[in-house]
Amino acid sequence: MNIKKIKEWLRSRKMKSEEKYEETKKEFEMAMGKPFITIKIELPNGFDDLRAHFLSLEKDEQFLNEVRDLIKKRLVHERRGVKQPS
Repeated sequence: MNIKKIKEWLRSRKMKSEEKYEETKKEFEMAMGKPFITIKIELPNGFDDLRAHFLSLEKDEQFLNEVRDLIKKRLVHERRGVKQPS
């Protein structure tokens, strides 16, 4: 086995360990605290020029509050049995 293959093997083991850790961490947080969701959102097509701004939204409190408000509205509608447009 050459050095390159050994490095690849070690890297893949580390990635698997990190994935398992993140999965276990999420399960623990869900059991001990408020439930939460994690959403992966890709940069929309045609907005490559705004890549830096898009990436900054992850830490933008105003944006996060807007998303929280959107979720609250959606859940209120669900509770009332109002059908959301697809």
